[in-house]
Amino acid sequence: MREATVDRRRALFDEAVEMIEREPSSSLDLDTVARSLATSRRQLQRAFAEIGGTTFRAYALEVRMRRARELLRDTDMSVREIAEKVGYRKPPQFCKTFRRQHGQSPSRYRGDTRADMGMPGARTADQLVPEGAPTG
Repeated sequence: MREATVDRRRALFDEAVEMIEREPSSSLDLDTVARSLATSRRQLQRAFAEIGGTTFRAYALEVRMRRARELLRDTDMSVREIAEKVGYRKPPQFCKTFRRQHGQSPSRYRGDTRADMGMPGARTADQLVPEGAPTG
């Protein structure tokens, strides 16, 4: 492949990544990004495959899921609010996608992450046993 072609694809990839990172909550799709970068859908697909080693859709999903993990870990926003914030119109679809990507529901992820970090709002094993109840 010619160096000019590689440079052009790298520039397309970098610009597309910047758009996705800046607006993970928007419903950016391949055609919209290609149009805004004045390129074809196919050229953008090639840039993601050859430079990024991924697809546009997979990359956009990873950005949305990364942002969702950050919000679950660092805020008290509801799962519904987080779903909207990362671009899902239907919270059940967000939950299904999150579970598929991470092997657990958003709520479970939040609880596990906070417990691992010793954050407020996380329940410890001592808090799960009613006071005075026999243990062990």
